[in-house]
Parts: sequence; C-alpha cells; structure tokens
Amino acid sequence: MQGRREYSGSPPSDSGDVSGVRDPRRGREAQSRKGKVEGAIVTITPIFDPEATGRTMRVAAFLSGFGTNVRKLLDHQTRLKRKEGGSPFEVIFLFSDRSDGSCAGEKIALEHGLPYVSYDIRAFHRIRQVERNIGTVEGMHARREYDRLAAHLTDSFEIDVIALGGYMSYVTLPGCVNVHPADLSISAADGGRKYVGDDAVRDAIRAGEKVLRASTLWTDAGVDTGPLLMVSEPLSVALPAPLEELLQNPERLQTVVDTHQGRLKEIGDWKIFPRTIEMIARGRFALDEENRVYVDGRPVPGGYREETK
Repeated sequence: MQGRREYSGSPPSDSGDVSGVRDPRRGREAQSRKGKVEGAIVTITPIFDPEATGRTMRVAAFLSGFGTNVRKLLDHQTRLKRKEGGSPFEVIFLFSDRSDGSCAGEKIALEHGLPYVSYDIRAFHRIRQVERNIGTVEGMHARREYDRLAAHLTDSFEIDVIALGGYMSYVTLPGCVNVHPADLSISAADGGRKYVGDDAVRDAIRAGEKVLRASTLWTDAGVDTGPLLMVSEPLSVALPAPLEELLQNPERLQTVVDTHQGRLKEIGDWKIFPRTIEMIARGRFALDEENRVYVDGRPVPGGYREETK
C-alpha cells in the first residue's frame, strides 16, 4: 500500500507526480505492442522494455523498517546472477524516510555495498510545522517538496523502477511497485477494492475470508488503487476459536491478525515482490492506455498468478 495513517479519503486534486521524475514508460524507447481485450485491439506498452533499452533495469529500493522485502529482493537478484550468470535487474541504491536508527537500510546497504540515503520525514514535518497529512492541500504540497530529494536521486541514478519494500510514506513519484497484504482483486459492494489500507488482514479475517493473499501493484495517486500486477498463493485462515468469539476479544483477535500477517509475508510478500520486479525487468508486464495489466501480451484483470509447482 502507499503510506500508512497519513490521511483518510482521497488525496486533494493537486496531488500530481513530482516533476522531473523518470517514468519508465515515458521518454523511453519502449516498443508498443498490440493486444486484445474482449475482441478489441489495444496498444500495450511494457513497463520496462529490455530489448528496446538494451540494458539491465535499474531499481531503487525504498524502505522504512526492518527491510525484509528489500532483503528478499537483493537475495533474488543474487540467485539470478548465480543461476543465469546475470540478473535482469540491479538494485542501485536504498532510500529511507527514517533517520532515527529504526530502519535497517544502512545495515543492508553496508552488507551489499550499496549507496544509502535517509531523509527523516518526521523531522521534515516537525521543522516546517506542517501536519503529516496528505489529505490536505498543505500536506500534499509538503509531501511533494519532501519527495524532491528522492526525485533528484532517481533521476541522477537513472532509475527505471522504485521498489517500495515496506516504505511507510505516501509517494508522489511515478514508477513504483508496492506490495500489499491482501488480494486486491476482491471487490467491495461499491465496486472498489475491498481490502485496502493498514488493516487489510484484520478486515479480511473479520469478514470471514477463508484464505488470505498478498498482491503487488503499480502505484498511482491513490492508496492501494493502482494497476494490480501479481497475486500470491493462498494462506488458509486458521482461527483458534469461532470468529464471533474472537470479535468480542480485541486483544486475542489482534494476536490472530499478527500471526496471519507474519505468515502471509513469508508465503506472499517475499515471493511475489521480487518475482514482480524480475518479470517487469524481463519485459513481461505491460499496460494499455487505460492502465489495464498484461503479462506476455495477455490481459490479467485479476492479477497474474503463478501455479505452485
């Protein structure tokens, strides 16, 4: 998801991207292709086109906490190099919105010999005396100002894709892949996505879902509203007591939620997040003019799902 507890509702109307940030589908040599949706011919463009660029996809990894998703991404990159003699993507630098010692970014960067930049967003807002709330025009303006540093970094390092690996701030930069602990193909009664926001796992369990899944998405200006890329294999919900009983005991319910979220990260986030980055780098993911998602030229409206071997 994009950010946590920073606002409710939709961002204000002036919440455009930071200017000057490179979008891998703009200003590139990406080759448009033809595809079909319900019999209609559409033009689809790879998120990244390795054939047109003739090079490895360059990735910036953003994180706020323990960085387990970023570690898994770097591990996957290393495995590909060992297995294939090279990786279709390369993590170029790490960026964090925390400088108070609570983020593992510096340690991870040191272990992998990568540049690391931290720019504390809490200090940024405190010094400017602006509430950290992108639901206001003032708050969104401050966020765009904050994101200018990251924009300069991604531009200077010629980054193609930003991998949001547990990055807890809303991002105004384009070209981001995020991972969310819910199946974003499930719709609510109003047609929107049912399980979005901070409490997606809790909401799914409270609603009586029998399985949980994680999703990756290509972010847009909303929260968990961007094009759905990949959906993980399912995690069965195992309740220690009837749901009605758990709903009457918030503390016990929270323990159940935390346990399932931890398990979902292992079988969901840690698998589909690096795999999504790899597939983008190989040119397999594409979007059409309406931001519908395609894999290998075929539409995947419910997200791409790989069969478990």
